[in-house]
Amino acid sequence: MYYRAPLRLILCVVSGLVACAAATAGKNPPHLEAAASAESAVADVFPSKPVRLIVPFAAGGGGDGAARPLAHALSARLGQQVIIDNRGGAGGIIGMETAAAAAPDGYTLLLSTAGFTALPALHKKLPFDPVRDFAGVIVAESGIYILVVNPAAPLKSVKELIAYAKANPDKLDFATAGNGSTIHLAGELFKSMAQIKMLHVPYKGAGPALTDVIGGQVQTMFASTLNALPMVKSGKLRALAVTSANRSTLAPELPTIAESGVPGFEIVGWYGIAAPIRTPKAIIRKLNTHTNRALKSPDLIELLRIQGLETVGGTPEEATARIKNDVARWTRLTRDAGIPHQ
Repeated sequence: MYYRAPLRLILCVVSGLVACAAATAGKNPPHLEAAASAESAVADVFPSKPVRLIVPFAAGGGGDGAARPLAHALSARLGQQVIIDNRGGAGGIIGMETAAAAAPDGYTLLLSTAGFTALPALHKKLPFDPVRDFAGVIVAESGIYILVVNPAAPLKSVKELIAYAKANPDKLDFATAGNGSTIHLAGELFKSMAQIKMLHVPYKGAGPALTDVIGGQVQTMFASTLNALPMVKSGKLRALAVTSANRSTLAPELPTIAESGVPGFEIVGWYGIAAPIRTPKAIIRKLNTHTNRALKSPDLIELLRIQGLETVGGTPEEATARIKNDVARWTRLTRDAGIPHQ
């Protein structure tokens, strides 16, 4: 009884000296070295079976179109098939919840999106948390939006639109794909930064919204390049500016909203890959490395360009930071705009 406490103390001191000596020698303590070695060994044999990429939307939609070319290119790099698992429903929540609950072994991944990060700002309660339950693997693709107006509207530039809106509060309306959609949030951010008042007209999808802008029932909207550019080229819509921070290769002739009178404005839709939070870092880095390489493929770049998307790439840390920063940004925006929780 009397010798147990001192013995434990001695053992603790010895353990501490070992760790200290390892640190002084520039090495991790033995238990950390062992953990790192085990994780590296797991990553060395990964993947040994097909990888499932959950797309939280129905087949045939924009998310599905972004995921399939990427999955095909990544399959060739990994040496195992990356299988698309469409889990649509509840605005993507069903598929996202499924991914969050999956085993953190790298074999179940999520197609993360800009809308994924807006959900906490729009719902009082979610069955998962984008920040707490997921680790970013990569931001793979991005798609800009274009501020378009009906050609009959007397608006030829962003500056003219802002001037008109300031002179006529709430007389200029903008269509969206519905409350809380990315293009709705783009409109609210534009209103806030330009200090104007516009009337929001929500639709059940971007298609019907764009149809009514073309028909003149609504004057303006933020539309994806895939949907907007053909209508602009045919003269059915007038494009004023793009929402990216820099001019886009998809429409290099168009100025950015930031350079057109609203400094700092930027809204981009993006698609990436996220993994359950406890997925080994070595596996995340392996997935990141192969995805970055796949994104340099000319064939993949062209396939995505046809869909109005550009390749991005980057580190897992950047992907995780994008999730955190976007969640905070949308939370501030919805609060300031008075958008109610669902």
